[in-house]
Amino acid sequence: MAGKIRYKTKIVVIGAGQAGLSASYHLLRLGMKLGPDFIVIDEAPKAGGAWQFRWDSLTLSTVNKIHDLPGMSFEETLETGESEVRANVSVPHYFDLYEKKYGIKVYRPSKVESVTLQQDHFHVDTSEYSFSSLGIINATGTWGNPYIPKYPGAELFQGEQLHTKNYKSADYFKGKHVIIVGGGISAIQLLDQISEVTTTTWVTRRPPEFREGPFDDVAGSRAVAMVEERVRQGLEPMSVVSVTGLPLSPAIKKMEERGVLERFPMFSEITETGIKWEDGREEKADIILWNTGFKGDLEHLKDVVPREPDGGIIIDGRLATRVAKEPRIHLVGYGPSASTIGANRAGSAATRELSKLIGWERP
Repeated sequence: MAGKIRYKTKIVVIGAGQAGLSASYHLLRLGMKLGPDFIVIDEAPKAGGAWQFRWDSLTLSTVNKIHDLPGMSFEETLETGESEVRANVSVPHYFDLYEKKYGIKVYRPSKVESVTLQQDHFHVDTSEYSFSSLGIINATGTWGNPYIPKYPGAELFQGEQLHTKNYKSADYFKGKHVIIVGGGISAIQLLDQISEVTTTTWVTRRPPEFREGPFDDVAGSRAVAMVEERVRQGLEPMSVVSVTGLPLSPAIKKMEERGVLERFPMFSEITETGIKWEDGREEKADIILWNTGFKGDLEHLKDVVPREPDGGIIIDGRLATRVAKEPRIHLVGYGPSASTIGANRAGSAATRELSKLIGWERP
């Protein structure tokens, strides 16, 4: 980019959510210094990662909370006596205190527009800054890349089509018939809230599988292992819910009692006024709400991360974070590390592997 100063560093961390902050912590532990050794870039306007954009009714309890970042617990940042807190307030507050505690200066808001390889150095460009580095830890997550499958007639629909990412409050849907698409946890949560204020129709590709009992470490390890196996083969990461099933919580039991868990198979097309199934049945709708997940937000890496013919990325490394065909790039918060506990462990593994590869030695 002509006219810009290109700052040199050793590692660029892209993203300052759970995975990016974890990686930054471990880089500091290795003796690296912010600036000459690594820098952190984040697209969001403030600390908090994607949590700051979640809907107000999404809460976290101190019992079932996000996993702690290394070196500082989530619970110690809460007001005394709080048992349930808004996720979009409490987590950004936690991340902000964490950045201040460890002196992690983040370039924000700054969206990475492109990454290119120039004479064995990565050129990382945003609209405001330009950097040159030996390696990259990408921690951009998935929030910036919502997925909506293509269905015939989608462009004809006269109502609104929204995604989980657009959801703010059930009140917006009052007086409208809503098609809820998806069988994951977000779909269930939003179906619960929206069905309290208006009429809904729930459709999924597969019949949902509800599980009783807690989601223990064995089930968690199994889910992570199945996702890891896929990314090591260069396949798209799969939904964790497809492995674990949905927890049969008290809230879901109440939904069952209210009769809102009647599930219909996926429609075959979208019409001007609603949806239509293969057998000719139609359902009118004002809004189609797609709870169909997210994909890795990796568009900025298209020139440096080799893709397989079907679009996947082969991942290797101890905890499946390293791009096999470009080992100077690690993807944390992708595939098996796309969870708060997975992101922490991945941040540690990625920093050690990458720092060793670029020849970093502790001063």
